Amino acid sequence: MTYATHVLRHSKKIGSSSNLIRHDSAILVRWFSNGTRSSMEKGDDILRCQSGLVSGERHNIPKSFNRCYSGSAVSNNSCRTVSPRMSFGNALRTTIAPCTSTGSVSFIRRSSGSQAPSRRGFSTASDLPPHQAIGMPSLSPTMTEGNIARWLKKEGDKVSPGEVLCEVETDKATVEMECMEEGYLAKILHGDGASSIKVGEVIAVTVEEEDDIAKFKDYQPSTSDATPSPKAPASPPPPKEEVAEKPVTPSQPKVSKPSAADRIFASPLARKIAEDHNIPLTNIKGTGPEGRIVKADIDDYLASRGKDTPAAAPKADTSLDYMDIPVAQIRKVTASRLLLSKQTIPHYYLTVDTCVDKLIELRSKLNSLQEASGGKKLSINDLVIKAAALALRKVPQCNSSWTNDYIRQYHNVNINVAVQTDNGLYVPVVRDADKKGLSTISEEVKNLAQKAKENSLKPQDYEGGTFTVSNLGGPFGIKQFCAIINPPQSAILAVGSAEKRVLPGSSEGQYKFASMMSVTLSCDHRVIDGAIGAEWLKAFKGYIESPESMLL
Repeated sequence: MTYATHVLRHSKKIGSSSNLIRHDSAILVRWFSNGTRSSMEKGDDILRCQSGLVSGERHNIPKSFNRCYSGSAVSNNSCRTVSPRMSFGNALRTTIAPCTSTGSVSFIRRSSGSQAPSRRGFSTASDLPPHQAIGMPSLSPTMTEGNIARWLKKEGDKVSPGEVLCEVETDKATVEMECMEEGYLAKILHGDGASSIKVGEVIAVTVEEEDDIAKFKDYQPSTSDATPSPKAPASPPPPKEEVAEKPVTPSQPKVSKPSAADRIFASPLARKIAEDHNIPLTNIKGTGPEGRIVKADIDDYLASRGKDTPAAAPKADTSLDYMDIPVAQIRKVTASRLLLSKQTIPHYYLTVDTCVDKLIELRSKLNSLQEASGGKKLSINDLVIKAAALALRKVPQCNSSWTNDYIRQYHNVNINVAVQTDNGLYVPVVRDADKKGLSTISEEVKNLAQKAKENSLKPQDYEGGTFTVSNLGGPFGIKQFCAIINPPQSAILAVGSAEKRVLPGSSEGQYKFASMMSVTLSCDHRVIDGAIGAEWLKAFKGYIESPESMLL
């Protein structure tokens, strides 16, 4: 008991330092030796160590252990101290300091929400050294799975804290995943381009020693890796398995016995149609007399099956030449969000024509000043963003979101700007656009658009928008269109192209030319009434046709 006394004397140090456990591991092994086994057999064979509290505290076990489980005797196992550490994004990394063990040990780590597990462990059955399994992290609130864009490290490379391991394509952008500890990348389980990897699924393994890399050449993660020991104690399972097998054998002949009650009654015409379409009558519920299947039942079944499998129709035509294009993660998210928007948000649309002659003239003057000072040129879209932000400040009801219990009205005016790229549609955000100058807005939009095209947007670059502007006029010459609301926002502005039109002059019989631009506001009728939407468009038109007021 000399070593037990020594452990008790250093219990406080164990709680505050993992070094003591690492250095005094031999002492802990002797503590759980056969000599002390008799005093601990009063409880379960499972040693439960929880952070700050040990279930076997009555035996004076130190309190600095985290939870450890073992299905074998305590004397044949050791315990590990687990200290949580935050790593990239929302991933939770746990560092485990191993002690020697002759049995198999299972380690359980708590995680919150959709945090990705990243754990260390070893299995004596497969002779694997201490290693760290890195899981797919949750890098955004809505992320359930991700793709590996590319690995920046290869198997065998040495990794250090802060180095980028790989680029992960989330449901919104591509994010770099950094290494948090020093070691060697022993195994990559999902290579470049791997898709639909669930959050928490192991994507790579790192080790501390370079000599251990070769031992993970054929490594495959398994849910039972941490708990191989339960296979040994098979005393309770055998009777359960025997009981489970007995009802299976008599049930088989019962199914094969034909009886009059099993006969299916159907009209000759219904049977003929079912045979022509390879439909088993057992799948159809008859509505005729005494449950007889009639032609109408077959027709209803065919109609319902056609609705359930609409994609099966194109397979019949083999003359078509086509190519299946893999769907990127960003397009999947865009599709689901826009479908949700059209199905759940009651859209209505308001269109107005605005004269942009003064806007174009002001832009020309400001660009001359920008060139003289070495700044970047302003675009019509930059002025539209500024006008939309000021109109939202004047009509704040349009800067809101719908919830089931209340309408949330935002004090910040954050404008999302739709940017089309080869990878899909992105909507980076310009924050507090109502408070920023035109040159600042222009510079931010250009930088965000470039990052979107490079697929390098960060979550802070696209989250938190309260209103969206989509412009298809300038780049594509679209005269007018209606945009789909970007949830949870309640409005989106669709901007068309500017074109020369002939308008009535100030006096009768006189006409003039003017550059007119059509804009359409899509509104959520749950939040924005028609009059409120019209009021916002009136304010927006006032800023566009009198652009000097935006500079005041």
